[in-house]
Amino acid sequence: MSAAAPRARRSAWLRAGGNGRLALALLLLALAVWPPHVQLQRPVFAWQVSFDITQSMNVEDVELDGAATSRLELARAAMRDVLTALPCGSKVGWSVFADYRSLVILAPIEVCSHYEELLASLERIDARMRWANASNVGKGVTWAVRGARSIGAHTGFVFISDGQEAPPLRANETPPMSDITPGEVQGWLIGVGGDVPVPIPKTGSDGRSAGYWKAEDVVQGSAIGGLDNHEHLSQLRQDHLQSLAKLVGVNYGRLNTPDALKTAMLDRRFARSQATDADLRWIPAVLALLLLAWRFAPDIKAGRVPKAPRSRT
Repeated sequence: MSAAAPRARRSAWLRAGGNGRLALALLLLALAVWPPHVQLQRPVFAWQVSFDITQSMNVEDVELDGAATSRLELARAAMRDVLTALPCGSKVGWSVFADYRSLVILAPIEVCSHYEELLASLERIDARMRWANASNVGKGVTWAVRGARSIGAHTGFVFISDGQEAPPLRANETPPMSDITPGEVQGWLIGVGGDVPVPIPKTGSDGRSAGYWKAEDVVQGSAIGGLDNHEHLSQLRQDHLQSLAKLVGVNYGRLNTPDALKTAMLDRRFARSQATDADLRWIPAVLALLLLAWRFAPDIKAGRVPKAPRSRT
């Protein structure tokens, strides 16, 4: 037998193996384009997030990326980060707070399939949506509890506010909550704002600036925490928010960086296991890429790059 015969058989075997790898790579690419329906158990969350949109939330006494920004803008930026971090199957909805109510404007929807809609609607939440200048935070919190409770048993709530009551509360005044059992709805009260009292921007219904609130423009009184006669100034009323959190049986956290909200809303204590659709297309795509590299690597190494077939004229 000549020496050429084994070489011929080896060459034929290599071609057959290479064609097999090419065929398998094409099959894997087809799976990447038309993936099978796969569901996996994973932790998911359901949140109804309420933003305080009263005028004190326009105070620029917090930072975002090293620059001063408003409390409401920091809250929205933090929420954008949360949307990208929540696992598919999780649901988020929006509420806004002004006067004494936390009003649901979007019930929770799935974050992956509705990401663009959630992001677009989040950007539209601002002070122009408020319907009154009052800020009865305690009542707003209880309305947030009721709103989440009405949506479903597994829905928690997040209420983001600086905690400033306007008009100020009387001594030992608490919101009516005879229909609320503390702890029946899980969630977070998130405080945002600085520790130093600063002027509150005054804005019209169109969002345009009209200077700052003055002492004679607002009801003065003994504010929460013993801070007297500067209701025209604003700071984070953390003690008040902590008291409200204890009253309704939820957690309190402070929003000083965007990561703080992400940590709170992705806390595994609030997750439940659910079968959700899993996007595994990357697996066959990566395998196909490896097979193609294996198939053509010997030719490329030897300088025999496959040429496209010539078209007949």
